Amino acid sequence: MRVVTLLPGATEIVAALGGGALLAGVSHECDHPAWVRSLPRLTSTPLDPSLPSGAIDLEVRRLHEAGRAVIQVDADALARLAPDLVITQNLCEVCAVADGAVHRLADVMPCPPRILSLTARTVGGVLEDIRRVGRVLDLAADGDELAAGLRNRLDRLGRRQASARRRVLCIEWLEPLFLAGHWVPELVEAAGGTDVGARPGAHSARTTWAEAAALRPDLIVIMLCGFGVERSREELDLVTDGPALALLGSAPVWLLDGNAYTSRPGPRVVDGAERLQSAMAGAERPGLVRWSPRR
Repeated sequence: MRVVTLLPGATEIVAALGGGALLAGVSHECDHPAWVRSLPRLTSTPLDPSLPSGAIDLEVRRLHEAGRAVIQVDADALARLAPDLVITQNLCEVCAVADGAVHRLADVMPCPPRILSLTARTVGGVLEDIRRVGRVLDLAADGDELAAGLRNRLDRLGRRQASARRRVLCIEWLEPLFLAGHWVPELVEAAGGTDVGARPGAHSARTTWAEAAALRPDLIVIMLCGFGVERSREELDLVTDGPALALLGSAPVWLLDGNAYTSRPGPRVVDGAERLQSAMAGAERPGLVRWSPRR
């Protein structure tokens, strides 16, 4: 079987199941495990990822208004690879190729591949997607084992949590301000906190700094979608308005590698929950650091 994955979470699932040898191509964003970087890239974006978050948001809106895709598939490359299976998603048109575009491309190929669209919006959905990928790759036992192991790790976190639950605010984007949704509230819950900004399965929601401050968090975690710790630090240094600075000064602020641990619906969301518990305990670890403003 020849498999193409069009989002990083799917690539990580296939690799974690032991199906790496099946991968024929991946998205331009796939970077974990490191060896997938040598595989053919089938997607691209006109966005400049070095732009500040506010400029990226404006460009995304401009592309939508112009009827252009934020992430595009190289149809010729897809045809040359002639995969048997393409794994895509239907959650977000900004983060990965939408499944409708993939179906349109596949329908005109001489031998149309099977399309598997991942649908997770909760932790349970992520685990079920892992099982679904396992079944379609004829690795059902591996999928069941991986999903069960991830669930057990989350359950162990719950047994280690402190008695008093911290009120946690999870920020997914800074300009404009978005609070993280989907599976993130469940990760906070597993880590021993209460997500004050979202409910499990809800879409990430735009808000204001004043509204966020009214939630009275004990802890603020910056987990920017698609950005690592250093890029998140750079983005925070651009924040200058009064309500934002007031909120960021009202509670401990932690930077979590959202690109690795919270944005991608795959096995590493459990690593994200473990890092959230470390933040509540005040302990830094790889992909998680305490933030303080640069004077």
